Amino acid sequence: MAEFRLHGANPEKLYEAFGIPAPKKIYDFSSNTNVVEWNGKLDLDFKQLLSAYPDDESLELCSVITEQNNCGTENVLVTNGSNEAIYLLASYLTNGDNCLLQPLYAEYGRALTAYGAKTKNITSLNEIPNSCASVWICNPCNPTGKFIESERLEQVIFSHPETLFIVDEAYRSLMLYERAPLNFRAYPNLVLLRSLTKLYHLCGVRVGYVLAERSVVDKLKLRQPTWSVNSFAQKAAAAYMRDNEFAAWTRAYYRQEVPRLMEGLQNAGYTVLPTCVNFFLLETADDEELMTYLLQRGIVVRHTRNFPGLDGRYIRIAAGTAKNNDLLIKTMREKNQNQ
Repeated sequence: MAEFRLHGANPEKLYEAFGIPAPKKIYDFSSNTNVVEWNGKLDLDFKQLLSAYPDDESLELCSVITEQNNCGTENVLVTNGSNEAIYLLASYLTNGDNCLLQPLYAEYGRALTAYGAKTKNITSLNEIPNSCASVWICNPCNPTGKFIESERLEQVIFSHPETLFIVDEAYRSLMLYERAPLNFRAYPNLVLLRSLTKLYHLCGVRVGYVLAERSVVDKLKLRQPTWSVNSFAQKAAAAYMRDNEFAAWTRAYYRQEVPRLMEGLQNAGYTVLPTCVNFFLLETADDEELMTYLLQRGIVVRHTRNFPGLDGRYIRIAAGTAKNNDLLIKTMREKNQNQ
């Protein structure tokens, strides 16, 4: 049986785990990042950026973030991807139980465990105990694609004022339809995590940010290494974020393409779960057999074995280009026909 990695990126490592030679052409549906190309221009002085220290306050990028989120710089912490923010937060949460709303991205529990914190899996917001150090929520949820409306979340946050709510909105920018935002300024016990790698093709340089009240941001800064976010990440993220039309173009593409891909797979005989983002779950009785079949044909999908409550009974598929989506539908149809 193949040993499944924690994360879905790096398809070459998945081929190695399955003992299958990687083909020259790989169609990657395991990475749920944006496939819509950005047509803007990055005018970067590479020699200067390589030789000079980064801005340790990320002021240019921070300015763009504050403008788009209608807040002050004291409410923003730019981080080395949202993963750095997860570990910074986890380092403070070693007293009391920390609740993880499952199924959930595994890095939260990994970070908390690394710092010796206690964790408890819950499947509903109604299960939050009265005494709880923190609640971790991925919204929209990775990997299910479900979304909890802001009104519902704010009711729960208000009713648990002593609990820190960490809401990871890494995929909010890839939702098919816009939703009302959470008002983090109204709740001192609310922290929002944002990723700039999913929408903006920046996975290789790692950049994200935290939105929270000043006391939380100041506390996280105490443990963030100086020059945590490199110069390329800062400059590229600022340039992408200034293009206000790109997110709209992306949303328009996925609003059309995700339902088309899901319908094609349903017509090919598969059960897919509803979603509000650019990825979704597909049911399978044997994830290893299905993944092997697809890998042999150059197609990579994401397992769900490290998501409590899913346990490999699904694979996660991120919509790709229209041409690649057609290939996936054709391949999956052929599999069913040959059984």
